[in-house]
Amino acid sequence: MGEDSGMKKMKGKAKEAAGKMTGNDRMATEGRADQAKAKAKDAMSNPKEKAAGMKDSLKDRDDS
Repeated sequence: MGEDSGMKKMKGKAKEAAGKMTGNDRMATEGRADQAKAKAKDAMSNPKEKAAGMKDSLKDRDDS
């Protein structure tokens, strides 16, 4: 399986910092892009998880 988005964010930050330290603008830009991709993936997955949790909590309710 792939990496989780938290790990991808950390790698993106490291890549951005390394690019800035070495003066490599392309690497720094790639690091920022990696971070943005990870954030977008988080945003896409969270609504699914929230909906699943909501469904489970409603299923367990006792309305009697």
